[in-house]
Amino acid sequence: MVFVIDSSRSVRPFEFETMRQFMIDIIRNLDVGPNATRVGVIQYSSQVQNVFSLKTFFKRADMEKAINSIVPLAQGTMTGLAIQYAMKVAFTIQEGARPLHKKIPRVAVIVTDGRPQDRVTEVAAQARDAGIEIYAVGVQRADMNSLRAMASHPLEEHVFLVESFDLIQQFVNSQHGRLCLSAIDACADGKHGCEHQCVSSHGSYTCHCRTGYSLNQDKKTCTMINYCNFRNHSCQHECVSILNGHYCRCNAGFTLRADGKTCQANDICNGVDHGCEFKCVSTAGSYHCICPEGQQLQADGKTCNKCKSGHIDLVLVIDGSKSVRPQNFELVKQFVNQIVDFLDVSPHGTRVGLVQYSSRVRTEFPLNQYHTAEGIKKAVLKVEYMEKGTMTGLALKHMLEHSFSEAEGARPLSQNIPRIGLVFTDGRSQDDISEWARKAKEAGIIMFAVGVGKAVEEELREIASEPVQQHFSYSADFSTMTHIVDNLKVNICPEEGKGETEIRSPCECEAIVQFQSRRLISVSASLTRPLAQMTARLEDLENQIANKK
Repeated sequence: MVFVIDSSRSVRPFEFETMRQFMIDIIRNLDVGPNATRVGVIQYSSQVQNVFSLKTFFKRADMEKAINSIVPLAQGTMTGLAIQYAMKVAFTIQEGARPLHKKIPRVAVIVTDGRPQDRVTEVAAQARDAGIEIYAVGVQRADMNSLRAMASHPLEEHVFLVESFDLIQQFVNSQHGRLCLSAIDACADGKHGCEHQCVSSHGSYTCHCRTGYSLNQDKKTCTMINYCNFRNHSCQHECVSILNGHYCRCNAGFTLRADGKTCQANDICNGVDHGCEFKCVSTAGSYHCICPEGQQLQADGKTCNKCKSGHIDLVLVIDGSKSVRPQNFELVKQFVNQIVDFLDVSPHGTRVGLVQYSSRVRTEFPLNQYHTAEGIKKAVLKVEYMEKGTMTGLALKHMLEHSFSEAEGARPLSQNIPRIGLVFTDGRSQDDISEWARKAKEAGIIMFAVGVGKAVEEELREIASEPVQQHFSYSADFSTMTHIVDNLKVNICPEEGKGETEIRSPCECEAIVQFQSRRLISVSASLTRPLAQMTARLEDLENQIANKK
């Protein structure tokens, strides 16, 4: 018998001590001698070292002393090289193996904790063909396919895989009867009382258990090993012990992930018609609907409130310059549709127009073309990327002169519908923006500026209405700009009560006060119309009322 022991660097010191004890335990149950069982030991890592050969020692005490003196090599894992050494050197007559014609069994016991770094299949087959019976004992990280490639047949009697070096004693127990020969079979009379196996040794016997079981204190009966008790299973929820191993199980409402250890909640949202307007969130055995930040879930538990009472004319001006790049332009379109999602789009509610600019400006669709959010979102996804320069000033001019014209769907100023322009850019403008940014705000347009990447903060602030902090947003990256939507949602959605002005008698004092208040708020918010002009208009209206009286 030759022990082929893995002493690679992955074998930790206390594990190597278990290997020593493993060899000593087997030797103590052997009939050792020059005319009985001869034992040799080799260790391997990136190289092979002969600890002692079959002819070196014939006393157990000498063998144990030599085994306890082994210094691990602590390098790689060249298992194939070790098998070749055993076949070519360790089992030769020169090293103490007896001639084949005497029919003395040649047994190699390979113990390894890792995957071989060389080929083992061919060399193991050559060793078996040379008459060597190979037992392969794998521990922890060992590869079962490699163990099966090494071992003799039948594989179920020659291949062992245990989860820790502490369980390697199972191999000693299960193989004791095969490897130990005794002149007196103390198990033959059947009076031993062993539940599983009786092993005769030196006129006596010991009881052993099959693989996956441990011997009880009565030294006769066996109990299945609870592998979950070793606390190395890493199961997130529950560990279930089975014969020769364990598996992980999840609590009700969860499924096991591909790693076989962690659990995830069943995604009920994918399996039911949840009806959530915004997002469905699965929980253990159930689900619930949530709304975007800034919106509340309605009483039906499914729909979200939107800017339903705040009607606006909104024109989105998006940067289609080549610096944006195609993949990011798709993200910009998604960004636009996220804004549309929280608006109440309708002919008498919110109207949305879209303009794209680069070296030139193109109206993708005007304010009066689409009357539903779904129609707008489909149109946005079809917009083609222009991919040229960055003429932001030209885009602002186009927005002011065309996009907010009544011809393109903007409602008359007399209806007091807020006009909002949202400019999206990723870089410095190639033309001047000052004049047209100023004129847009003077015309009563509430301007929002959204910048990404290399956008210039100075330009964004110049575009934005006062207070700038409420009308200016920036994100360093296209993929992280979704947070801007929440900021815009708070500022774009007008407060309750806005919308088309109710037509009331101009003779009512309340109507006059309300009209004056709205105009003053508009002046304060946007800083667009000269106060003198507004005052003149109010005085003219008051004169008309006085004349009618």
